[in-house]
Amino acid sequence: MVLVTPEKIASFMSLLPVPHSFAELDSLVSHGLPKQALKAIVDNIGLNSEERKQLLYRIVPEATYKRRRDKLSAEESERTERLARIYATAQYVWNSEDEARVFLHAPHPMLQGRTPLDVSMTELGARRVEELLWRLYYGIAA
Repeated sequence: MVLVTPEKIASFMSLLPVPHSFAELDSLVSHGLPKQALKAIVDNIGLNSEERKQLLYRIVPEATYKRRRDKLSAEESERTERLARIYATAQYVWNSEDEARVFLHAPHPMLQGRTPLDVSMTELGARRVEELLWRLYYGIAA
């Protein structure tokens, strides 16, 4: 049973056509997501314009982002999808986009006082955040 679907992940990146399986989403990511996908997820996660800009440039350096015409590289696409997956999972667990945003920006003791957003910048860190979210969801001592 998949709780956070590829459709939900894609919706936070405004992807069209919408992938209906993780295989389809993986194919889109490996071929390079549209540049707009990064902008869409950053707009969903960021609390203000300055923070959105900083987050965008953490994923793709500013000069590189400005040079990109339409598509992100596979590596940049993976980072973009990871952000969308973490946000979709947080939104599912909290059942609120606002509360998901608050969670991602608040330091957490199970993450050594770092924010889930900061920890999610690496794949292993994102897995730690997902594990924490599911522990919270299922009421397992976090």
